[in-house]
Amino acid sequence: MSKKQFLTSIFIATVFGGLVVLIGVKVMFGDSIQPETSISEQQHLQLTNYNEGDEAYTVPEGLNFIYAAEKVTSGVVHIRSVYNTASQSDNAIDNFFRPYGGGQPTESSGSGVIISDKGYIVTNNHVIDQAATVEVVLNDNRSFKAHVVGVDTQTDLALLKIDGENLPFVKYGNSDNVKIGEWVLAVGNPFNLTSTVTAGIVSAKARNIGILRSKTGLQIESFIQTDAAVNPGNSGGALINLKGELIGINTAIATQTGSYSGYSFAVPVTLVQKVMDDLLEFGKVQRGLLGIRINDVNAKIAEEESLDVVMGVYVSQVNENSAAEEAGIESGDVIIGVNEVKVSNVAELQEMVARNRPGDAVDVLFIRNGKERKVTAILKNNEGNTDLVKFKEVTSIEGAVFENISQSELEKYNINGGVKITKVKEGKWRDAGVKEGFIITAVDKTKIQNVEELNQLMANKQGGILVEGFYQDGEQVYYGLGW
Repeated sequence: MSKKQFLTSIFIATVFGGLVVLIGVKVMFGDSIQPETSISEQQHLQLTNYNEGDEAYTVPEGLNFIYAAEKVTSGVVHIRSVYNTASQSDNAIDNFFRPYGGGQPTESSGSGVIISDKGYIVTNNHVIDQAATVEVVLNDNRSFKAHVVGVDTQTDLALLKIDGENLPFVKYGNSDNVKIGEWVLAVGNPFNLTSTVTAGIVSAKARNIGILRSKTGLQIESFIQTDAAVNPGNSGGALINLKGELIGINTAIATQTGSYSGYSFAVPVTLVQKVMDDLLEFGKVQRGLLGIRINDVNAKIAEEESLDVVMGVYVSQVNENSAAEEAGIESGDVIIGVNEVKVSNVAELQEMVARNRPGDAVDVLFIRNGKERKVTAILKNNEGNTDLVKFKEVTSIEGAVFENISQSELEKYNINGGVKITKVKEGKWRDAGVKEGFIITAVDKTKIQNVEELNQLMANKQGGILVEGFYQDGEQVYYGLGW
């Protein structure tokens, strides 16, 4: 066979083989072959007969954050605090760690947690400190003006109230049961990004970071430390467990830049719960005190004082007529427990005592001369007695006496709020021509709802102010006062 004949045979065989393949495909698939026009269709064809099974993507128990996030998100709110001047709060927290505020000089942003379906909200004091008005924006974008029920600078907490019913709230958990290494979620509004959820673990408990300052020295720092990412705007938001329970209020971050650097700190919910109840019932916190000066026990103190322990709270001084003195606690004692709960440092002791009111009895376990002893102390207030004192609202400013508008008057004048002047004595108000019966509705264009808001607003005023209102005959009047 010649070379030409051989190549011709190969060509004919190839063509014939191709026709056989095409006929076979035609017989098997008919006209089903289509041009490739959709990646999703290609994936569908490839995966039709491939089933991973639910177990292939089931999240292991203890790592599923979805339930907690969905349960809590609607109960965390966005708080906007508006100031009348560019100078905002001089809270000591700013000197150590930047609070999660932000925004323009006359407005800051933070978070809050709804703790009652009737509209009570917990946040940080530094989020709303000295604000002229506080706005609360819910997860569903509804907006409310908030009333400040009370604040506690010693724990950096505040209680707000909005006019709402049947609101979603976050259930209290128990921070005593929180374990180091446990997964937690932080929910808040960093950088004005609403409803943000981040995850981390509990890094430490009863952490004192020296962030709060008080003239009385009664500040309470016993933070839950986590590595859940929090940033400006998270302050006042929720720290929750995987059950969706509130275990802390996010308060501070350890940072050199003002943004998250790996650690955040939350006020434990056991302390939050007590402070909120006090503010609701009394308008101020009822703090029970032992009346002692204390330090953490460490190796150095143990050696200097010839102690048999290297952990606990060393009592360096007992105040006269204090709860501790009356209970028999002495200088040199080492406190190791309160109410059957072990305490190993000052932060833990302060938190355990701070959960109680004046007049409450606490069992104190301590070591003296190498032996354990237990006594019962009746806590006292800062005045040295067991009285519970309500917050007294200032009703007199510069010679004028004020009172809140009654509900019947609100309806009569068709207004939402205001403050009535009941007496005008010698002072700036009389000098401006203000008469008794004048109803104040706004100061410097900021609406006034009640005496408390007037007090807060006037406390920050300097220079001239413009007061707007009306008399009972309906006459609208503006007064200018030098302040």
